[in-house]
Amino acid sequence: MTEVMLSAKPSPISIDPDRTAVIVVDMQNDFGSKGGMFDQAGLDISGIQNVVDPTARTLATARRAGIKIIYLKMAYLPDLSDMGAPNSPNRVRHLAVLGVGQLIKNPSGQASRILIRDTWGTDIVDDLKPEAADVVIYKNRFSGFYQTELDAILKRAGIKHIIVTGCTTSVCVESTIRDAYFRDYHCVLLTDCSSEPIGKDEARSNHDASILVIEMCFGWVSTSQHFAEAFQ
Repeated sequence: MTEVMLSAKPSPISIDPDRTAVIVVDMQNDFGSKGGMFDQAGLDISGIQNVVDPTARTLATARRAGIKIIYLKMAYLPDLSDMGAPNSPNRVRHLAVLGVGQLIKNPSGQASRILIRDTWGTDIVDDLKPEAADVVIYKNRFSGFYQTELDAILKRAGIKHIIVTGCTTSVCVESTIRDAYFRDYHCVLLTDCSSEPIGKDEARSNHDASILVIEMCFGWVSTSQHFAEAFQ
């Protein structure tokens, strides 16, 4: 397929579908579903739930265009051995603030554990389930590139452009985009396919701040509508 022009800020960007991947960051039950970690912690997950539909439409567009789709999932091994040393900030913060590893019941009443691999909480939300041809990668830090096979997979596929969706905008999404920038990938954040509960009610939310810094420094920003229009 020939290159298409995607309307974006700070300027339109030409992308080659054969060298493009869509990345879905952490759209899993622990973050975006009732009964998940965020919901149990009292965080407002409505924003994350609201990006499901535009993300689903984006994935449908990508599949029709033959664009590679990669899912990232934040999760730890059952023994938490990949969380870091006992005094590492990652381990301390995740245990104290988020209760990673704690036993809970999922909405069906079955036992689950917060942010642990192969549990309900780290499954992708129902309306965005991966298909057989999609790639699914576990990560144990905010960035999808930290000690994962993501970079190798992208390089083997000859990927140059990354269309980024997911949550949360100022944490795992922005961390992944920053690391992609350092590796010379061209990243486009679809702003209506990303959400952030932190600072949601402030005059300028973390979501807004991340959009601005990505537009100014680390890539481009666009929308699911512009993405769909580029492939009409």
